[in-house]
Amino acid sequence: MNIDGKNLILGRLATHAAKQALLGEDVMVYNCNLVVITGRRKNIFEKYDRKITMGDPHHGPFFPKITRRVVRRTIRGMLPFKQDRGREAYKRVKCVSSLPADVKAETIEKANVKKVHNIGYITVKELCDHLKK
Repeated sequence: MNIDGKNLILGRLATHAAKQALLGEDVMVYNCNLVVITGRRKNIFEKYDRKITMGDPHHGPFFPKITRRVVRRTIRGMLPFKQDRGREAYKRVKCVSSLPADVKAETIEKANVKKVHNIGYITVKELCDHLKK
């Protein structure tokens, strides 16, 4: 299954991808830069800054600062990762930052940001740029 992540809400995309991976399907998520996180910009940055500073730099938890890894980590959160079937499903999930010209990718209408009446959102790329500072 090929999913185009452009203008899709991160959590809804992650649940859909996790369900498909648990069913045994290979999942490819394209355009991870353009996946959106809904909410107020300031609140989102504070939440992820708290995640980054949590714990010990030598022992974790480690949180990614690259867009495709943030999306993949969110999908991992939707899987029973500590069980064998969750680990096997996670191996079937791949994320890419761009969409190649020869690939046909489908979108998830229920996860589109236009369906939500919440006007505040940022892209994962903006979040990663903030985290790298």
